[in-house]
Formats: sequence, structure tokens, C-alpha cells
Amino acid sequence: MLKIREASRRFGGLIAVNEVSFDVEAGGILGVIGPNGAGKTTFFNLVSGAIPLSSGEIVFDGKSTAGLRPHQIAHLGIGRTFQIVRPFGELSVLENVLAGIGARSCKSLMSSLAYCRGRRYADEARALLGRTHLLPYENETACKLPLGLLRRLEIARALALKPKLILLDESFSGLSHQEALALVELVRELRSDGMTVLLIEHNMQITMNLCDRLVVLDRGEKIAEGEPEAVQNDPRVISAYLGSDD
Repeated sequence: MLKIREASRRFGGLIAVNEVSFDVEAGGILGVIGPNGAGKTTFFNLVSGAIPLSSGEIVFDGKSTAGLRPHQIAHLGIGRTFQIVRPFGELSVLENVLAGIGARSCKSLMSSLAYCRGRRYADEARALLGRTHLLPYENETACKLPLGLLRRLEIARALALKPKLILLDESFSGLSHQEALALVELVRELRSDGMTVLLIEHNMQITMNLCDRLVVLDRGEKIAEGEPEAVQNDPRVISAYLGSDD
């Protein structure tokens, strides 16, 4: 579904992502892990079009994303969440999802909401809230939700775009143990429904239990790729996380 070929991003003399290549297979859950500063979020920004490649190529569902803006990439079928949750804080939970639905056809927040209200998309929005277990909170103002529910709201809003691939950028960060377990189950449900998931996560227990495969970045370079158990025991990965005695 997603082909990454020698993707690089330079900021002046700093190489944040350096010739990274791998594939994301449809219907799987692939984790991108690595120590702080490894280039993970920069990589997500490249995939979602938030920043352009310096060199290399990204191909999604057979189409190169070169030169496409974030909304154009989203329309191809890539949804995304962020490390720092970014709801439309003064809108209700339901309105946040309606804004996501409207974004399939409109360019601004207000036009998205007007479009959906005028065409009675509330049932679709409520179905997404049910899917993410947020239906009891549909009338709550988004900024009043606790972090665990905000993480779910970001996923619901991303799903409103009807993506084929969803990027989860540290969606488990800051959650309690029970909240994290519930979110693991939600991600598994999404995969069971046919969604492809690419996630960044620091919690190794979560990635080991949730992901089919892992890609490890360190200082912008891919140092390992494979099934979780093999990656966990890779000496290069151990050295990247724990340091080397050399």
C-alpha cells in the first residue's frame, strides 16, 4: 500500500531522515520506533505531506505523493493523528467529526460544518463515534474532554476522511494503563475492519503486542526491520536504546 524509497529530509546541514526505505503492507499494523530524535515524526510529516522530501520517493496506493499538499494526500486515503492533540476545542465532539466528514469535500472548517449540517451527515458522524466508543460524549465541548478521550476523538476525526491508511503519532502517550489497553483494542478493531495502521510509539510493550512488524530509526537512518521479537533482540536496536560499551 505504501512504498518508501530512499526518503530523505535535510534541514540545512542536519539530516533528519536519511535514505529510509521500506514497504507498508495493506491490512497490517506496522510500528515505527526509535529513541528520541530518531526522526520518527519527521518521517510521518513526509508521508502526510506536512513537509516535502529533500530526495527519494513515497508512493501510496500506486500514486507518487511528490508535490502534493497535505489535504491532497488526505484525499488519497491517508488519515493522521498528532503527538499533541489538536481538536477544534470550542466545538462539540460530534461537530469535530462532522468537520472531518466535510473535509472530504470542503477546504475550510466553516464550509465543512455547513456542508455536513445541510446534508444531514449526523448519522455517519455518530457511527464513527460509536466505532471509537465516544457516542456518550457527542454533545461535550471537545476542550473539556480528558486526554484519553481526546486521543480517541482524533482517531474518529481521521476516520471521517475514510482513509485506507491511518498514521497514529504517539496516540498512547500520556494514557493510563487501562486507557492504553482500551486503545490497543480499538486499533485491533480498525485492523479487523480492513484498516492499515502505521504508528509511532515509545512503549515497547504496546508495540511488541500490537504490531505485526517494526521499523527502527536511529539518527534518521533505518537500522532494523522485521517481526517484533527479532527486532527487540537486534544488537543495533539494543545499542540505540541502551547505548554501547564501545
